[in-house]
Amino acid sequence: MAFKLSDEHRAIRQAVREFAEAEIVPVAQEHDEQGAYPEDIRRKAAEFDFVAPNIPVEYGGAGMDKLSTVIVTEELWRADGGIGSAVGSAGFGTDMIIEFGDEWMKEEWLPKIAAGETASASAISEPAHGSNVAGIETTAEKDTAEQSSASPESPEATQDGDEYVLSGNKMWITNGTVADVAVVMAKTSPDEGHRGITAFLVPTELDGWKPTKIDNKLGIRASDLAEIVLDDVRVPEENVIGEVDRGFYQLMEFFASGRTNVASQAVGAAQGALDAAVDYAGEREQFDQQIGEFQAIQHKLAEMATDVEAARSLTYRAAAAVEEGDQSLAARFSSMAKLFASEHAVDVADESIQVHGGAGYVTDHPAERYYRDARITKIYEGTSEIQKNIIADQLL
Repeated sequence: MAFKLSDEHRAIRQAVREFAEAEIVPVAQEHDEQGAYPEDIRRKAAEFDFVAPNIPVEYGGAGMDKLSTVIVTEELWRADGGIGSAVGSAGFGTDMIIEFGDEWMKEEWLPKIAAGETASASAISEPAHGSNVAGIETTAEKDTAEQSSASPESPEATQDGDEYVLSGNKMWITNGTVADVAVVMAKTSPDEGHRGITAFLVPTELDGWKPTKIDNKLGIRASDLAEIVLDDVRVPEENVIGEVDRGFYQLMEFFASGRTNVASQAVGAAQGALDAAVDYAGEREQFDQQIGEFQAIQHKLAEMATDVEAARSLTYRAAAAVEEGDQSLAARFSSMAKLFASEHAVDVADESIQVHGGAGYVTDHPAERYYRDARITKIYEGTSEIQKNIIADQLL
C-alpha cells in the first residue's frame, strides 16, 4: 500500500521541521549532556500545536489524525530524541481520558496539556512487571465514607463520598517528576489478573505521590523518567476512568497507537542519523577526496536510506490502520512497524557512527547521540521479542 501525503500533511512536516531546526537542534547537545528537561521548548511547541496534537479542537488541541501525529513525532525525533521525547510525551495518557474519561476530566486537564502549561503521565509499568501488564501489583482499595475512621472535622475525613486508596510502585514513568496529572493503572480486583485492573486519574499533588527521578539513562536524557511510590494515595471514586475492572481492556485499544508512535520515533532517529552521515560524507576528506566518493561509503548510505524509507512506509501504513479503527489490522501493522523501524533505526545509527569513524564515537558530532537515543525504541511499548510474538500469533 502506497501513501501519498496530503498538502496538509506536507505542511505539518515542514512546520515541525522548521521549528525543530530552530528550537531543538541548537540546544540538543546541551540538554543531552545536562539531562535537562526542556520545559521552555515544550511550551513553545504547544504554540504550534505540536504538543498532544491528538487532543480534539474543542479541548484546545489540534485534533490531528494519526498520520499527522506520526509525522510530528518523526520530525521531533529527527532533530533530537531526548527533546523530541519530552515534547512528544507531554500528553501521555490523554488518549485514555479522551476515549473513556468523564467530561469534567477532559475540560479540566486537556486544555492545559494542549497549551503546554503542564504535562501528563501514564503509570503502568512496575519494577517487576513491564511487558506483563496483567501482572501489576499496585492496588486500589475502596474506602467508603462509612468505613472512614477519621472524625468529620479531620482533614483526612471523606467529604465527598467513597474513595480509592492506591498503593504500590510504578517504574520507568515518563514525566513522573514534571507531570501534574497521571493515568494510573491499579488492581481493584487483585485475584482477577487482567480482568481486575482499573484506570484512575491521579493529580500528582496528592499526598502519597512520591516520585524519584531516574537520571542515569543511556539515551533520551532530556526527557523526564521516574520511579513512583504510591503511598496510600487517596482519590475520589469519580476519578475512575471508564469502568471499574475494565482498565486493561480500555488500555488495549491504545496499544497499536502507542507502538506506532514508537515506530515513528525510530524513523525520526534513523533519518537524523542518516542526515548526519550524509553531511559528514560530503565534508570529510581522505586520500585527496571526499569520503562520500568512495563506493564503500556510498553503499552504506544507500542501504541506510533504503532502511529508513521502508520503516517509514510501514509506519505510515500502521498509522492508517489505527486511524481506520481496524483493531486486528492495526495490531499487526503497528507491531511490524515498531519491530522493523526500531531494529533498523539502531542499525542505521550504528552505520552512521561507522561513516564518521572516530569522530562518530565522541560528542563532537550527533551520530553517537542518535545511536543512544534509537536504542530505547527496541524496548519500550513492548520489546522486539514481544512484537514478534504478536505478529506470529496473527499468522498461526
